[in-house]
Amino acid sequence: MNERSSGAELAAILRSELDRYPVGGRLPSSRALMERHQVSPVTVSRAIAQLVAEGAVVSRPGAGVFRTAPPRPPAATADLSWQEVALSAEAGQPPARSTDPSGVLGALTVQPPDVIDLNSGYLHSSLQPERALSAALARAGRRPGAWERPPVDGLAELRAWFARDIGGSLTTSEVLVSAGGQSALTTALRSLAAPGAPVLVESPTYPGTLAVARAAGLRPVPVPMDTEGIRTDLLADAFGATRARVLVCQPLFQNPTGAVLSPARRREVLAIARAAGAFVVEDDFARFLGHADAPPLPAPLAADDPDGVVVHVRSLTKPTSPSLRVGALTARGPALQRLRAVQSTDSFFVPRPLQETALELVGSPVWPRHLRELSAALRERRTAAATALAPTGLLPAHLPHGGYHLWLRLPDGTDDRYAVAEALRHGVALTPGRPYFAAEPSGAFVRLSYVAAPTTTQVVEGVGRYFQGRGEVGWFLAVVATRGWLSRPCGVYAGARLGCPSRAFCVGGR
Repeated sequence: MNERSSGAELAAILRSELDRYPVGGRLPSSRALMERHQVSPVTVSRAIAQLVAEGAVVSRPGAGVFRTAPPRPPAATADLSWQEVALSAEAGQPPARSTDPSGVLGALTVQPPDVIDLNSGYLHSSLQPERALSAALARAGRRPGAWERPPVDGLAELRAWFARDIGGSLTTSEVLVSAGGQSALTTALRSLAAPGAPVLVESPTYPGTLAVARAAGLRPVPVPMDTEGIRTDLLADAFGATRARVLVCQPLFQNPTGAVLSPARRREVLAIARAAGAFVVEDDFARFLGHADAPPLPAPLAADDPDGVVVHVRSLTKPTSPSLRVGALTARGPALQRLRAVQSTDSFFVPRPLQETALELVGSPVWPRHLRELSAALRERRTAAATALAPTGLLPAHLPHGGYHLWLRLPDGTDDRYAVAEALRHGVALTPGRPYFAAEPSGAFVRLSYVAAPTTTQVVEGVGRYFQGRGEVGWFLAVVATRGWLSRPCGVYAGARLGCPSRAFCVGGR
């Protein structure tokens, strides 16, 4: 009989005998189990790892293996999402302008070399098209007039490219080149809503949206989401209760949930906004971040909007480099004139060399090849992170097929800030969930980004460090043991592939 099958048989025997021990009671030692059942150390290690993965026992290095409390049956939960709208919809004094950038700056923190970065939303340099960017920059510098002042709206060729890529009936004249997505969001909110006005946002939502809204003196009102995107039943109520004239949403691979707005809700969002006389600011940040296993992506909302409801934000930063801050802001009618006036007042124009570089990049054969390679890498990293998380129960409500992150709900009663601080103490940086909520959060969450670490292996190791900090490293070990991410099973140690067997990854309890 091979070790794998005998390990499963021993796990079944131990599972059937767990009732002999009280909760917290110590199981026999590895040596005792070997002698009693006449099995090898490898078999004992596999059996214990299986029980740890099931949550039936916990392994404490140096102390032994102990029985855990049986899981409680899940309690029926009521839908309390409506409270998020109700608590934020009341009228009152206009809010003071706030310039608290902590939710944004936290994601921009440069981590020390010994910390695995599962926090940042920017691609690691190994995923960036650095050679293509350098070549595009060199070609841009040789273009005639490369350092001349560009048109205020942006280079016509680049605007035309954005118009074609966004699709629908959008024309070049309806596109403004912006200095990245964050700048475009700032322009949109300052243009479309007066200080003191409410603005509807998804809950949870991108902290940069909340920071921009508050800095403009606006009052963010959260509208809850589920796996199909923003809840349109609550959206209609929110428009009615607040008389808001702006909704900001991310229909594609939303940050942080990864949700994609369903086809039915796409139509409902536009219809509800149109009936309310409101604008929809569509932040299409993840358009170029689909994974290799993603189904065909839905078109932007802007491509299905003949009435000028949608103000579309697009950026080239996320799929390339944080330093290529070039994006687009699109609108129709008088709204476009307002956007143009505000953007030109704030920043005049985007530097021409950056626009020329972006144009050289997206017009070269390298661009589609880079997107294909990036989509494959994103799928690999997402799958590795999700697989390492699987036995823990800390999985998103659904597994996104685009974007760069996973949104993980922590057990009730957990302080997400403490959890993130503990993770950092063990050498892994995560993002706390609290800054993603405009009002009281619906639970404790962390966001795990898998694009800032140098390799897929380091993403997996980062997950392992996190569970080491939680005292639950056995869960991590069990799953990597079954997925082939161990250097070698020795019966005592299961070492992560990044290094030789280590006490931090000890299955045998020594």
